Amino acid sequence: MILLAIITAAFTGNLPAITTAALDSAKEAVALCITILGVLSMWTGLMKIAERAGLIIQLAEKMKPMLRYLFPEIPRNHPSFKYIATNFIANILGLGWAATPAGLKAMETMQSLNPVKDTATASMRMFMVINMSSLQLVTVSIIAYRMQYDSVNPSEIIGPGILVTGLSTIVAVVFCKVVEKLERLA
Repeated sequence: MILLAIITAAFTGNLPAITTAALDSAKEAVALCITILGVLSMWTGLMKIAERAGLIIQLAEKMKPMLRYLFPEIPRNHPSFKYIATNFIANILGLGWAATPAGLKAMETMQSLNPVKDTATASMRMFMVINMSSLQLVTVSIIAYRMQYDSVNPSEIIGPGILVTGLSTIVAVVFCKVVEKLERLA
């Protein structure tokens, strides 16, 4: 497509416009990266402070009743709960990229409980579906994009984001619970 655009621009006399657009886009991309770097650095720093202050462990403890309901197959006090909670907390704060290591570790520890290694357990499926539903309270990357493009109120997306991701997560959990019940009946 780029080659076709350059050829078309050359034949129509618009090659300088292509050059200008390419340079403007490159400048805009660098500015966007710097904005996102600042926002992500702030949230990563806050997450590290929360982790060192023991807030992550406290939140994970408070999440245990919900986690026990969502993942009944996992034995009490299994390390999976810590990784699942960390993953959920990072995702809720809009730090999906920071949630990945905890998510991988959660899957690894859940796999250690799996009697059929080539088939995902109900807990593994629930974890993946909740992650895919993308529950977020703060959509850091969208706020960064909105800041970059001079939005009057970059954080106004938070309310609709909570609503939409909350609904998608509820639908995901209900779906997984229905599938679990159907599997038990079969």
